[in-house]
Amino acid sequence: MEQWTFLTNHAHVFLCIARDPAVRLRDVAALVGITERATQRIVADLVREGYLARARVGRRNQYELNPSLSFRHPVESGRPIGLLLRILTPGEGPERGVRHD
Repeated sequence: MEQWTFLTNHAHVFLCIARDPAVRLRDVAALVGITERATQRIVADLVREGYLARARVGRRNQYELNPSLSFRHPVESGRPIGLLLRILTPGEGPERGVRHD
């Protein structure tokens, strides 16, 4: 029987980056259970829509999250994505990688 989850792969990738803004996409892919290429596409989506900003630091990427943007689905629209971060990453460090607008 196939397992399903309540969160999408986009949410899983976003949460992995929230937990470690310097994480390698290879490691995110392994944690989420998707290919590295799928992870790259998801990160590109999140960057394009403004949920993430990407900056090169040495040989690695560093990500910055924008928690003030709203969820995209009509059921959750109008609620900031930061709510998801507060619920699923409580007490995980001093909000590093989070932009405050």
